[in-house]
Amino acid sequence: MAGEKMEVDTLPAAAAPPVEPVNPEDEEEDCSDLATLLDSINDKSAAEKIPILSSVLNEPANRYGPTASALKERAVYALARAYCEDNHHDEVVTLLTGTTCAPFFANVTKAKTAKVVRAVLDAVCALAPAELDMQSQICRNIITWCQSEKRTFLRQRVEAKLASVLFQQDKYGEALTLVDGLLVELKKLDDKQLLVEVHLVESKIHHGLRGMAKSKAALTASRTSANAIYVAPALQSQIDLMSGVLHCEEGDYDTAHSYFLEAFEQLDQLDDRAKAVPCLKYMMLCKILDGLSKALGLSAAGNMGIRSDRNDSDISGMITGKRGVKYAGSDVEAMSAIAAAASKRSLKEYEATIAKYPHELQDDLLIKHHLNTLQEQLLESNLIRIIEPYSCVEIDHVAELIEMALPVVEKKLSQMILDGKFNGILDQGKGQLIVYEDADADKAMEKGLKVIENMDKVVTSLFSRSQNLRSMMV
Repeated sequence: MAGEKMEVDTLPAAAAPPVEPVNPEDEEEDCSDLATLLDSINDKSAAEKIPILSSVLNEPANRYGPTASALKERAVYALARAYCEDNHHDEVVTLLTGTTCAPFFANVTKAKTAKVVRAVLDAVCALAPAELDMQSQICRNIITWCQSEKRTFLRQRVEAKLASVLFQQDKYGEALTLVDGLLVELKKLDDKQLLVEVHLVESKIHHGLRGMAKSKAALTASRTSANAIYVAPALQSQIDLMSGVLHCEEGDYDTAHSYFLEAFEQLDQLDDRAKAVPCLKYMMLCKILDGLSKALGLSAAGNMGIRSDRNDSDISGMITGKRGVKYAGSDVEAMSAIAAAASKRSLKEYEATIAKYPHELQDDLLIKHHLNTLQEQLLESNLIRIIEPYSCVEIDHVAELIEMALPVVEKKLSQMILDGKFNGILDQGKGQLIVYEDADADKAMEKGLKVIENMDKVVTSLFSRSQNLRSMMV
């Protein structure tokens, strides 16, 4: 027993862990060729970039790992920019929904697809802001594609963009129909962010249709939704801008100026010159209109006096310093010229300014509308100043003094008489304007009419009581 060797059971060697199959997407892809192609387009023209970028998206190896997807995403953005720079607008329309990007979208996540589509759409709208027909067709193509792929959230986002484009095209009816249907869906989903944007577009559409009550209601709904979420400064500036527009339409120029100032400061911090310049023009417009209204003594009924203070329309403080240097240009010059004409009450200078700056003063709906109102106020003020010393004056003489055509002056005088701006008649046979002095109201007549009115109420009451008594006796 002692000499026997003790047998030791040998344990089997520890089993090696099973080797998992390697997923090719987990390995670091060799995408150096794609990166080289993307880097090679930096010094090329837009026409030369297009075939290179198309080859990156449709490369035969069909690589869609993390690195390849990132490179192809860059290629999509660069291809959209190249098409816009080369004015290939038809290619831009079919870029996202055609065969160029189809393999890429089929191999990436839905979130990545939505991000790329929105980014390309925003880039195209920024690079070609005047090509509204192209933007509209791109949105329609994407909406059709989203409906076939059942991508609801992306479709709603693109429909909101399409409504904004239709508004810019002055297709208010089609835009309003689209917004109404979209709002029904969004209220069910309670998508606050998109509700803010869609209600804001709805407010702009109703303003374009001159429906101020509905425009204010839509803007209030947009503000209500905005209070529940974080709103980006760019969107908040648009809400403040629309608030200023509506207050300006109501004649509350001080409040409108404060809203325009808020929007301008936010856009100035974002360094968005294209949107900040209109805000600055609106601020100058409010200052001009407010100063002129006070100078002419406009009342709620529209009656105007002739005294004025030329300093009321002075806007030099708004365009001096850093602001004046940064935003100097034809837009600011045009509004400065309008302010100078308004301070001098000079219709001739005003009309010369309108003729000199037609693009800066007539393309914007708000400025065009209020400049027409300003012209009417200046014309009425000058006419009242001319005819004030006379009880009878020839219309030819008035037209000569104001330097306007006789039919225009005659029509405006008749309109002012009908509006009650002054008492008088036009004797067209003699070509004369006869002005009457404002007669004091007959207080005795007014009190007599009130007495008769009260007596009528008493008699009517007594008659009704007598009828009731007779019915009770019967």
